[in-house]
Amino acid sequence: VQLQASGGGLVQAGGSLRLSCAAEGYIFSIDNMGWYRQVPGKQRELVATVTSDGYTNYADSVKGRFTIARDNAQSTVYLQMNSLKPEDTAVYYCNVDRLRHGMKGFYMYDIWGQGTQVTVSS
Repeated sequence: VQLQASGGGLVQAGGSLRLSCAAEGYIFSIDNMGWYRQVPGKQRELVATVTSDGYTNYADSVKGRFTIARDNAQSTVYLQMNSLKPEDTAVYYCNVDRLRHGMKGFYMYDIWGQGTQVTVSS
């Protein structure tokens, strides 16, 4: 099982981007999915998470601008980013905290995608 993220890029301040992250492989279920971001020299920080029931949590810095959503049938999580600011520039990583393998039934924990660069110019 692996996570494939896409959708990053370069955008002007005030613009929008949509990130996607698909979990690929034999998957029975996924618990929480989320997005984190990291800039050089700083720790990775939480951006937003969504539970399997659709409950969401956001960092204060993105509330009202970013929206996280998931498609359980497609094992995909999205991050719609509006009103982007230069301080949103970072590498964005998707994460699954726990999933159950579809064929063998075992659990996998703390899975990360490869990261996608988001750059917001002023």
